[in-house]
Amino acid sequence: MASTDYQVDLTNCDKEPIHIPGYIQPHGCLIAFDSAMRIALRHSENCGEMLGPEGEINGRSADDVLGAKLTHDLRNALTVTGRSIRPSLLPGIKTANGQTFDIALHRHKSVTIVEFEPSRSEAQPLGTARKMVDRIREADSVDSLISRTARLIKATLGYDRVMIYRFEDDGSGKVVSEAKQPELESFLGQYFPASDIPQQARTLYLKNTLRIISDARGMRVPVLPTLDASGEPLDLSFAHLRSVSPIHCEYLRNMGVAASMSISVIVDGALWGLIACHHYSPRVLSMPVRIAAEMFGEFFSMHLQILKQKRRLTTISQAHSALDRFLRLAAHHSNIEELLVDSFQDFADLMPCDGVGLWVNDNWHGHGSVPPHDAIPRLARFIASTAENKVWATHALSQVIPEAETYAPIAAGVLAIPLSQVKNDYLLFFRKEIVQTLNWAGNPEKSYETGPMGDRLTPRKSFAIWKETVSLQAQPWSESDREIAEAARIALVEVAFQHSELMAGERDRAEVRQRMLNEELNHRVKNILAIIKSLVGNPSQEGKTLQEYVTALKGRIQALSFAHDQIIRGEGGGSLRDLLEAELSPHRSPLTDVMLTGPEVTLDSRAFSVMALVLHELATNAAKYGALSPQNSNRLEVSWELDASHDCRLVWRETLAGPLATPSRAGFGTALISRSIPYDLGGRSTLHYRPDGLEAEMVLPARHVSLKFSSLPQSTKGDMSGARKTYDREEPLKILLVEDQMLIAMDVESMLENNGIERIETATSSAMAIEKLKAYLPDIAILDINLGSDTSIPVARELHKRGIPFMFATGYADGVMVPEEFSHAPIIRKPYDEDALMSGIGLLVECVERA
Repeated sequence: MASTDYQVDLTNCDKEPIHIPGYIQPHGCLIAFDSAMRIALRHSENCGEMLGPEGEINGRSADDVLGAKLTHDLRNALTVTGRSIRPSLLPGIKTANGQTFDIALHRHKSVTIVEFEPSRSEAQPLGTARKMVDRIREADSVDSLISRTARLIKATLGYDRVMIYRFEDDGSGKVVSEAKQPELESFLGQYFPASDIPQQARTLYLKNTLRIISDARGMRVPVLPTLDASGEPLDLSFAHLRSVSPIHCEYLRNMGVAASMSISVIVDGALWGLIACHHYSPRVLSMPVRIAAEMFGEFFSMHLQILKQKRRLTTISQAHSALDRFLRLAAHHSNIEELLVDSFQDFADLMPCDGVGLWVNDNWHGHGSVPPHDAIPRLARFIASTAENKVWATHALSQVIPEAETYAPIAAGVLAIPLSQVKNDYLLFFRKEIVQTLNWAGNPEKSYETGPMGDRLTPRKSFAIWKETVSLQAQPWSESDREIAEAARIALVEVAFQHSELMAGERDRAEVRQRMLNEELNHRVKNILAIIKSLVGNPSQEGKTLQEYVTALKGRIQALSFAHDQIIRGEGGGSLRDLLEAELSPHRSPLTDVMLTGPEVTLDSRAFSVMALVLHELATNAAKYGALSPQNSNRLEVSWELDASHDCRLVWRETLAGPLATPSRAGFGTALISRSIPYDLGGRSTLHYRPDGLEAEMVLPARHVSLKFSSLPQSTKGDMSGARKTYDREEPLKILLVEDQMLIAMDVESMLENNGIERIETATSSAMAIEKLKAYLPDIAILDINLGSDTSIPVARELHKRGIPFMFATGYADGVMVPEEFSHAPIIRKPYDEDALMSGIGLLVECVERA
């Protein structure tokens, strides 16, 4: 449908194709050429009047229409711009008719669009922009920046009114700063509905960050032809002269505004708001000044983003400080309920709110603007059924609890923080209905012009429509509010746990510590995942197969798993000797001669994790190519000692029966061995390829090691690879796998299928597993002991009753979650290792055979 045929009214303005209006504004003219700028395809009707070419323009060459020199200059400008859709701006260019124009040109959708505006200013855009930027550079808060900017734009650009217009989460807008002529009424603080700036207009504000309207009453100039040969209109999304929606023009006229200019404010890639300028007589902003305004707008957006982030961090820091003070008080307070009530004012200062309440042990305490007492039990029950022991919030409570409409004026929104994982106790924050605190701030006697579409298109009527739209709603809870609430939840749950420790027995205390540990484990697990991501992201060495890459990756992750396990057992570190034994034991055989010599040295958690990966790489390479490969007369000596500086010097020396082939290039494993210790620990690491074997020397700084003085240097030599029962492929097995993580379950199923086991039933919860046991009788079972909020202990009891052997899988260091009654059951550590998994199955098969 041609843009000229599109009938626009208030029912469909959100679908108006404003990027293809078919018209431009009258203060300039426009010619559209083909992409290479050879032939004129369209032009605005006023081109002959402004530029002087006589006769039909369309179909003529650019040289003929503009002259060879100007066409050459414009093509050069396009070349410099490249593929950017941002127009190239050329102020003060003389055309063939001797007039001076400001020219903007850009390519879009295989069309080159050239815009001409008579030059109106000798201003230097860079100098103007620099002066404007200097005025706001020192603003140290969002409020200061916004306030200064409105005044600065008005003083510099000369508009009658300048507003900073911020978009809310629901799409509505609020005037947060204003500078105006004294006789004009104020719009400061007023809200306007999202429909005042439809979505397609917001999209264009992101694409074209500066928009001018020279005369809201001016005639529109048509672009000829409206449609090209293929029936397509001209897309003017990035054109400065693009004509404006008739509805928007009527809105401006109804306000008495004759000209406007807006600068988009973009934060984190999204449209935060607009710097909107109004003038009450026609006004054209020249290109040099527009350039300065656009540059200033980009700096303003970046500065605003920085200050918003700074404010967010400051707010969160203050909230954490307040919570720390509360925690210190809680340590000396036996009555937690009383302490929470006494701290109401401190909690109210955590985030913007109108009231705070406490629902604990079915008792209610309120402070400020809160719902009626008899409404609280219903509210608490609803939150308990919805929140799932997490922070929960809504700014429109009546939408989920209809009866909340009766008290919306005093509590339309609520944010709930759970105080316990087992009881429905909550700290509640409330916000009033937003329209209760707002009224039109302008002159009530002010009358507005009303156009053909009625008084809907006036600011006061828009404000009334916004109030109707947000009725029964509070100011939405921001992401920052929710972050503070989550910090408060952790602190309050910790207080509740401490209180429970004082009142509970030994078993209760163990459960409390486990829950508190989860918060710390979350941080540690994220760090481990970051390391794993780094391992996965390193490409396979050239010439290696995918299977070899996967095998190496699994080994490295298994080494990390062992390191993490030892760190947990050792309260933050582990024994160097134990680490060596663990990494070497899978590769030992009667043919290998391995000697470990050194004192009992303990590594801290950082060094232990790094050395787990380094020693794993050395052991894996030795098993493939070196002293741990199945050949006679190979020898591996590992020795370590503390030097005078208490640094730990470790020497790994391989002696081979035959010559060692020096690798032609260093792979990821070699880089990990040589670079991890210097980079992560500040130590040293060297590799030497001798004719008869490899020698590696590593120095760990003293701050990462400690010596148990009661222990003497020891030597360990011999075979530790005791015979273990393994699964025989000829034995048809049926296996029940209980695992709540789908990806882990699929990995285990793949391991089992690789070893000839195909009859596998998987369950994600204890209830599902017990239900499956009614129709499926497995030979053995593998039970992930921790299933999120569930455990597999009920399944273990059911299997035990039926005489079906099983093993537990766990990521915990000491199997602390395994009850005493099942202490005999084998345990496999997570992440799963295929060899360990099949060995465990071998033990269970042996149990079946004995039975």
